[in-house]
Amino acid sequence: MTTFSDLGISKAYVKALNELNITTPTEIQSAAIPTLLTTKTDLIGLAQTGTGKTAAFGLPLLASVDANKPVVQGLIIAPTRELVQQIKKQLFKFTKHLDDMIFVEGVYGGERITRQIKALRRPTHVVVATPGRLLDLLEQGAVDISYVKTLVLDEADEMLSMGFKEDLNKILRHNTTKRNTWLFSATMPAEIKRIVKTYMADNAIRVEVNRNSLVNENISHVYINTKINDKVDLIGKILTRREDERGIVFCRTKAGTRKLAKELQDKGFSVGALEGDMQQKERDKVMRAFRNKKVRILVSTDVSARGIDVNNLSFILHHQLPEHMEYYTHRSGRTARAGKKGQSIALIIPGEMQKVLDVQRALGIRFKEVTL
Repeated sequence: MTTFSDLGISKAYVKALNELNITTPTEIQSAAIPTLLTTKTDLIGLAQTGTGKTAAFGLPLLASVDANKPVVQGLIIAPTRELVQQIKKQLFKFTKHLDDMIFVEGVYGGERITRQIKALRRPTHVVVATPGRLLDLLEQGAVDISYVKTLVLDEADEMLSMGFKEDLNKILRHNTTKRNTWLFSATMPAEIKRIVKTYMADNAIRVEVNRNSLVNENISHVYINTKINDKVDLIGKILTRREDERGIVFCRTKAGTRKLAKELQDKGFSVGALEGDMQQKERDKVMRAFRNKKVRILVSTDVSARGIDVNNLSFILHHQLPEHMEYYTHRSGRTARAGKKGQSIALIIPGEMQKVLDVQRALGIRFKEVTL
């Protein structure tokens, strides 16, 4: 069994990992860490959420920081506030037993920029940021990324599908000569390939996890035939049968999300809604309740579920199958985290069977029909 010490991780980090119960490297960690520790290189990592990417890039990034130089040496860009907070928290935990402190700062929208500017005046070695807020800070001269040695793009395809293309291009144009770029993405649409071609070295190392399976193997995929007017009752039956389990129900629209959440609440289910028109304060409140298990089920749009990283979700439910194929990957990737099993349940109305077949073919998975 390979250990983190075998991969070249130093004792202080291994001690912190042990305390977090992270003892056996995942596939992406085993593939990426030894290379990133010993070689100055660009890297493209094809990996799902929940495969251990944060440690795969976070440990080598921290190892490259010179704690005696009070400048930003590592920059990690992620699509959502939740993901930024989560990465920052994990990096902080990794550094617990180091002799010299490495300071990590997280910056994102939805919080007063003045507070973040003040925080960045302290010595900062690594900045974790959403693209929009990072650009605001760069334009105000509040953060200097000219000494950055390593730039990480996490969930790059999500950032593009959320409309951050221009922001990313502006950020990537900064200090191109001095840095290595590590890009992680679940899918490789044309736009990501263009970023790779434009901003990364031709000899960038490629690491792929589960090459043949874009979707986590621990997920079983099922569909249930129903009619449009029966969907709410059917979801109610599914939730009743899984009364001790937690999950996310995906809707395509904001209005649909609000309506379904209200209908389920009226039926007595412990449900919270997440959609794009919500204030950040409301969103944080719902997420807190979900994490603390006060809310059992989330009803969410695709974009609002970005960056949610909650373990122990036993199922996700598609009120409708998504428009875009990669959304299916992102949705189903919310369950079966950290080696656990999970189920992805699609509600299908007459005329939609072709969609099921399309998803099967594109993602190399098999759906089973179930009845209640």
